[in-house]
Amino acid sequence: MVEQQPGDITYRYIVGIDLGTTNSALAFVDLEAQQAPGKARIRLLEIPQLVAAGQLGKRRVLPSFLYLPGQYDLPQGAAALPWAPDRDFLVGEFARDQGALVPGRLVSSAKSWLCHAGVDRVAPILPWGAHGDVPTLSPVAASALYLQHLRETWNQTMARGRDECNLEEQLIVLTVPASFDEVARELTVAAAAQAGLNQVVLLEEPLAAFYSWLSANESGWREKLAADRIILVCDVGGGTTDFTLVATREGAHGLRFDRLAVGDHLMLGGDNMDLTLARHLEIQMLGQPGRLEPKRWHQLTHQCRRAKEILLGSGDGQERIEVTVMGGGGRLIADTLKGGLTRGEVNQWILEGFFPEVSLDADPSEKVRTGISEWGLPYVRDPAVTRHLAGFWRRHLPLLEQEIEGRGAASLYPDYVLFNGGALTPATVRARLREVVAHWFR
Repeated sequence: MVEQQPGDITYRYIVGIDLGTTNSALAFVDLEAQQAPGKARIRLLEIPQLVAAGQLGKRRVLPSFLYLPGQYDLPQGAAALPWAPDRDFLVGEFARDQGALVPGRLVSSAKSWLCHAGVDRVAPILPWGAHGDVPTLSPVAASALYLQHLRETWNQTMARGRDECNLEEQLIVLTVPASFDEVARELTVAAAAQAGLNQVVLLEEPLAAFYSWLSANESGWREKLAADRIILVCDVGGGTTDFTLVATREGAHGLRFDRLAVGDHLMLGGDNMDLTLARHLEIQMLGQPGRLEPKRWHQLTHQCRRAKEILLGSGDGQERIEVTVMGGGGRLIADTLKGGLTRGEVNQWILEGFFPEVSLDADPSEKVRTGISEWGLPYVRDPAVTRHLAGFWRRHLPLLEQEIEGRGAASLYPDYVLFNGGALTPATVRARLREVVAHWFR
């Protein structure tokens, strides 16, 4: 059992929430459960959510999407939940899938809107570009609805009528990008309060990733780390990319970890990679881009995501994944499209397009990418993560020279690289990043 200090507020659970750009997740520790001495078991909540009209399913993540149905979009009661039978909006997997068919009613990337200083973040601006009878709400309100869903599902599945076990009665650690400014952090806390969660502690995502590594290496991390070392945290998620530099220091009670530098919150991630594969495959199937209607485009993108994960992460030698896009209506079979992705194609378009081998003096391209500004968010123009990383390192080299004692500019390099985010799950992607960074300092 994990002991609480005298005088502390007593919590049954410590809950961690990752309110992500593309997906959100919730993990927890039961402080009253019997554990090995000094060690608490971290568990992931399987999140109940609508996966189709009137169909409830449990998923490891809650897709961070909100759908605002029109009067005739869905059958009556399609958005109802067991604990909210009159619910008139969708959150999660069904929201994401329905929004692919009617994108004008879909709210996405609320987290990125929270840190977009170029807009009024408390104004009802989402869905961006909404018109007609589409209701609108602020990035704060959208984020609050995701957190509200997590609170409701926790209280249904974990508390089960025990008020002291409700999520709002627990200690909640909510992660935020290190690049969030004070306004974005305050708005995140405000969103949590709107969702009924008032006992919230913010934790920067790079530190959360680092703590996760420490937990996984609890018995041996002290032998692996030394003082005055540089840790580069690369976080490439579904929708965003963040870089952080952390230094190890000798403290009064052993090593301490200081965040030295934070990069910009880049609108670039795994979703961009899936769309790139889908666009190439659409050209392969139909001869030119932009010809698939929303429903079939969503099918194609989903299958490309699956193919990417298999071909980049598979160790079984699988070289090709078949992709089938079904027709619609009375031409279900006649209009079916078939194609495929090979390991070589995925490596070319993902590794060479998003993680190319570049020199340390490379700069992100300023060439304008078409179709970006209409989305409202400041998407990056260059999809090469490695070029953004090179620029990040060079910008902060003078700071490292000041902060890291006893190491001149020639001996400054990342002693450790910590990977975080779903887009960096495939071993081939991590290997490419390691190769690129190692080449810079040979």
